[in-house]
Amino acid sequence: MSLEEQISLFGQSEPAAATNFDPELIPTDGSLPIPPGSYSDIATIVRHCNSCVRCELAAGRTHAVVGRGSENAKIMIVGEGPGQHEDETGIPFVGRSGQLLEKILESVRLTEDDVYISNIVKCRPPGNRTPTTEEADICKGYLLEQIRMIDPKIILLTGATAVRSLTGNKQGITKIRGEWLSWNGRDCMPIFHPAYLLRNPSRDKGSPKWLMWQDIQKVRQRYDELMAEAAV
Repeated sequence: MSLEEQISLFGQSEPAAATNFDPELIPTDGSLPIPPGSYSDIATIVRHCNSCVRCELAAGRTHAVVGRGSENAKIMIVGEGPGQHEDETGIPFVGRSGQLLEKILESVRLTEDDVYISNIVKCRPPGNRTPTTEEADICKGYLLEQIRMIDPKIILLTGATAVRSLTGNKQGITKIRGEWLSWNGRDCMPIFHPAYLLRNPSRDKGSPKWLMWQDIQKVRQRYDELMAEAAV
């Protein structure tokens, strides 16, 4: 089965569990896809990611960094890949970027109970470099299974790598940030990565931080609309 076929399968709105598939037999060869519906819980994904050798990133891994937050969240945040602090702890967004992300969420009254946070790749790329397309594609099956199980209504994609890897949209983040994209029936919004905001501390009108404030308010508004619709 080709990667395109794998992605097509994961694109089904309600993927069925693979018939007679044993998750313990997840292929170690990165060229082989992870069948949709392979996992029944996040804990098993965590265990498998910590023993995964599907790509060369495994060689430098201290911990796989799979996700944190509520498994009932309506908002999912997808980053690029773990950094040093994340690799050491096994928890995504725990360094300075994570602290800023939490402040951004708190600014619109969103907490860890409202979100689930993950990454495109689960192992730290050497030197915190950007994951390659091949690495992202090999790891994508794990992320798609997380999305299937968490079933978020809103996905925030932090940075161009996250946008491209999940949706295939190759536009620069400055062109599409703050704009809603539709992917597999879900509302997706590209936003600046918190690390980019740390490198651009200005809060002047038109600055990255100012733009992020506009974007996160849109997210909060859409979240409230979805909660109101669900309550009817």
